[in-house]
Amino acid sequence: MRSSQDDLSLSRFWSPRYWPIWGLWLWLHCWVYLPFRWQVAIGKKFGRFLGLVLRKKSRIALRNLEICFPELTDAERARLRDRHFEALGVSLAEFGLAWYAPIGRLRELIRVEGRENLERARQKGNGVILYVAHFTCLEIGVSILEDLGPRCSAMYTPQGNAMIDTMIRRGRRRTVKELIPKDNVRVLLRSLRNNATVIYLPDHANVGSRSALLPFFGEPALTTTATSKLAKLSGATVLAYFFRRLPDDSGYVVNIAPPLPNFPSDDPVHDTRRLVAQLEDYIRIAPEQYVWTYRRFKGRPSSYPDIYCAD
Repeated sequence: MRSSQDDLSLSRFWSPRYWPIWGLWLWLHCWVYLPFRWQVAIGKKFGRFLGLVLRKKSRIALRNLEICFPELTDAERARLRDRHFEALGVSLAEFGLAWYAPIGRLRELIRVEGRENLERARQKGNGVILYVAHFTCLEIGVSILEDLGPRCSAMYTPQGNAMIDTMIRRGRRRTVKELIPKDNVRVLLRSLRNNATVIYLPDHANVGSRSALLPFFGEPALTTTATSKLAKLSGATVLAYFFRRLPDDSGYVVNIAPPLPNFPSDDPVHDTRRLVAQLEDYIRIAPEQYVWTYRRFKGRPSSYPDIYCAD
């Protein structure tokens, strides 16, 4: 008998409480058949609408941008916030593309740079940790894994809604051999010992023993140091794996960076600072495509002000 974790069938969700999600499912399937530029254009309009409706999220995004980009004027940050919500709207189309579009169509839209870095890391035989961050086109980055080699796994956060959770797992299992719940370190290490390539998202952190207060765009933020520790335990190579939609909306680029020299070291905090610096450099290329609606600076010690207190 299969467990609910392994059951990817949607046929068990016919209860009326799931009907709105079935509407989303149908919408994502239909959206796939539109020309890509139409998908992006419609997504941007929908994102602008979200920015007007989700006022609390809009304030959080603007506050994050004030902290991370103090060199911009108020008007420039407001425009960046608006472009960010456009990118969030486009991300809905990207869910449909990543989960339901023919793989051949995805290959036409995505250019991979640095594939040789991944191939060299795999040859070491100790597994690869792809250091990923919460960009709006995250699902696009996951969707190309099948083309990058065998034994690809991904950490994921189980969702509270069973149908949404199943949709995510079904979509990602098209190109990912194994989905690992985010707190299951034992399974993660086992996969790395089998020379798997594992997508790992460490840029959001909570209070805990694997976190440290480190600068993010110059402002202290709780940041997980687990990436360095996992690499030390497993011997895996860590590669930054970032992605963005191209400025002309013609497709996407996936960048696989070479490994940082002397990583990991005996100092996981120092290692994490280096990873954060890599992330900051990539965010600056297309800042609207990083997820700013998350309270990135929450959970700090009481000696630090609550920068979201008005939200």
